[in-house]
Amino acid sequence: MATAKRLGIIAGHGTLDAAYPPLILATSAAALDMESAIFFTFYGLEIIKKGKADKLKVAPIANPAMPVPVPNIVGMLPGMTAVATGMMNNWMGKANVAKLSELLDMAVMSGVRLIGCQMTMDVMGIEREELLDEVEIGGAATFLNYVAEDGIALAF
Repeated sequence: MATAKRLGIIAGHGTLDAAYPPLILATSAAALDMESAIFFTFYGLEIIKKGKADKLKVAPIANPAMPVPVPNIVGMLPGMTAVATGMMNNWMGKANVAKLSELLDMAVMSGVRLIGCQMTMDVMGIEREELLDEVEIGGAATFLNYVAEDGIALAF
């Protein structure tokens, strides 16, 4: 069985908990000598906005996987998003997991392609200058052409 040489990931969510998997997988693939690219679309573009990665939040509402069950009514109280975000950042720090900004730097240094979705930028009014300098701008065809050549595609 042949193995793929490329990993393509679609990052469509801009929350703290959704930003880690694409970056960890892409940098891990690069460490295994695979080419990798992340296609940031819709709210996933938040991850690659300048100065934004370490400010992403995780919401406690409607997240049944949260280890400490919090009734939705409690999660809706003011300040609970900050509590949930602080809790997750604390867990990641205790486990010595790199910050998102550090993972982005590792991705760039490892040659991971960071592709911002042009259509989404147009729809959401996001300007090129708002994104990290290392981000290339492309459309769905850019990503599809990339994974079509011996690639695996994942979405988060």
